[in-house]
Amino acid sequence: MVSYTINVPATSANIGPGYDVMGLSLSLYLTVTAQVSETDSSGAVTLVYEGENQSGLPLDPRRNLITSTALYVLECNGFSEFPRATQVTVNNRIPLGRGLGSSGAAVVAGVLLANAVGQLNLTQQRMLDYCLMIEHHPDNVAAALVGGFVASYLVDVDRSGNIPASEADQAQRERELSAQAADSSIRLPQENIGHFLQLGCSPLIKAIAIIPQFELATSKARAVLPKQYETKDVVFNLQRLAVLTTALGREKPDPWLIYRAMADKVHQPYRMHLVPGLPEILKTFDPDNTPGLLGVCLSGAGPTILVLAIDNFDKIAAQIRAVFDRHSVETKYQVLDIVSEGATCQMLPK
Repeated sequence: MVSYTINVPATSANIGPGYDVMGLSLSLYLTVTAQVSETDSSGAVTLVYEGENQSGLPLDPRRNLITSTALYVLECNGFSEFPRATQVTVNNRIPLGRGLGSSGAAVVAGVLLANAVGQLNLTQQRMLDYCLMIEHHPDNVAAALVGGFVASYLVDVDRSGNIPASEADQAQRERELSAQAADSSIRLPQENIGHFLQLGCSPLIKAIAIIPQFELATSKARAVLPKQYETKDVVFNLQRLAVLTTALGREKPDPWLIYRAMADKVHQPYRMHLVPGLPEILKTFDPDNTPGLLGVCLSGAGPTILVLAIDNFDKIAAQIRAVFDRHSVETKYQVLDIVSEGATCQMLPK
């Protein structure tokens, strides 16, 4: 038996003005363990979930996001199924549907799983290409894959075909083209779909995640956004985003500089009604009345609130949770590190 352990961090996207651009990787993990038979070449996959955050997740390998992603990557590299019988055990500590990158982490885990069991030796850039064929927005998956405070963008691609919900080396490319020649329905990722840059983030900064105990589908949160924006609102975000990318990396964070730079007019104003208490939270707390606070925003599509802070973490969380209490919203919270290392895959000793 050959075993692999994959760890993928949770992520918070947008960070205020960086809609579909910015992501932070956090010290909360999806862990996938794969036990691969050395003798059974049937390709059978058994899925097992442990711990919390598993409700409603399918155990059918073709429907589960982790294993269907792995199967897509394997098919693009000449495998019709897993090379050998594999048990996949998932321990997911990332809350589902809360704006902490649970689906992005599943996609990244699936790509790393395929890379391990198929011994594909994919480059990090090629793994990102595969991720972005499935997860259409780069902010979460780029941060989950590479770690830290990440800016990213995505080129337009054709995603029709066999796709579930630096340039490759020559051997890898030939393997992919051979698989496509054998099955014309296989849609290979274009090369270099996504591009990213890891930015600086002061080690003094921690992330407080205040997590309402209800799910908010990303599709629902996106559906409320307008199709067109006024130029002044776009400029507002661009100005703040330009400042934020540098402000977070300063050795000594400037609270008011960061607080004002985390303001947004592109997505949060249109999502206020989806998260009870959100208008009050964004309007009430600032560095003067809440010592230690640097900035507050909706985490991804929500409903989680992300607070960046340098002190008084538990007190800040209690103050924001009190607002949710007044709106009859149950919450939990976690104080998390911003982690510089992204997804990892390790072969375990026999």
